[in-house]
Amino acid sequence: MPDQTKIERRYADIAADHGGMIARMAAAYEREPAARQDLEQDIHMHLWRSLAVFRDQCSPATWTWRVAHNVCARHVEMAARRRPANGWVVLDGTDLPDSRATPETVTDDRLTLERLYALIDRLRPADRQVVLLYLEDVDAAGIAEITGLTPGAVATRIHRIKALLARGFEKEAQP
Repeated sequence: MPDQTKIERRYADIAADHGGMIARMAAAYEREPAARQDLEQDIHMHLWRSLAVFRDQCSPATWTWRVAHNVCARHVEMAARRRPANGWVVLDGTDLPDSRATPETVTDDRLTLERLYALIDRLRPADRQVVLLYLEDVDAAGIAEITGLTPGAVATRIHRIKALLARGFEKEAQP
């Protein structure tokens, strides 16, 4: 059993290094602010608990991604059982816009981001995981290590997902 102080230090380092990624991942999987905070806390709790068995067989970043994605996948499964029939999305708690931006630019950016999240939300969980990692600038080798796919399969999947998302944007833009 690792020393408790070592676990505390390691957790503090991981939280400092990857806290932003965890917050963005929670936001990608959960749009309601209170549920998003709960999901983020759940990820942190699972990270804390899992550090006792972490044996440095992969990087702390990869470990964090794996734990976070497992927690988010379980969250999606549970949410699907409780999802309301209307499928409406709550947009409260979105980030504040740049104060120099015009209202039109802010609105356009927000709508584009909402459309992107809506399209990503429709992807299969495995594809959603790959695209969210890609959006976090994880390279194909890193995504492969996290997901268990080969780097070539990751590259192919990213290419197909990008094309699918582009078609989704084009389809929505047509009257």
